[in-house]
Amino acid sequence: MKLLVLNGPNINFVGIREKGIYGTRNYEWLKSMLEKKGAEEGHQIEVFQSNYEGGLIDRIQEAYRDGTQGIIINPGAFTHYSIALRDALASVDMPIIEVHISNVHKREEFRHVSVTAPVCTGQVVGLGLEGYALAMDYLTGEFCKK
Repeated sequence: MKLLVLNGPNINFVGIREKGIYGTRNYEWLKSMLEKKGAEEGHQIEVFQSNYEGGLIDRIQEAYRDGTQGIIINPGAFTHYSIALRDALASVDMPIIEVHISNVHKREEFRHVSVTAPVCTGQVVGLGLEGYALAMDYLTGEFCKK
């Protein structure tokens, strides 16, 4: 299966920023874990990060044409206000899992609202970087087989 893992603003700074919330493992660890898990299970994994809304939207649109079969996305702060990102996700006909490293429901009230979640298949919230692996398990498992 070909999967795209998208990360929004500041996700490349995990392990650097707010370690009490996001942990000490860095972004390179996350990429390596996902690529290794994908290779071991026979899946093609691309990990892409952008601090720019347009970069994420462009990559989602590319996914529509390049054979991508599922998306795992951590939109970062765009989760809470990017209608443009929401519309891009709604445009592609494939399963999408939204991931958040921290439990956004235990944090500031503005983080409780996701404008992107309603167009996603599901969410993994508050399980650290391992949440990405759980999202991958869902997408590559029997749950999403068409």
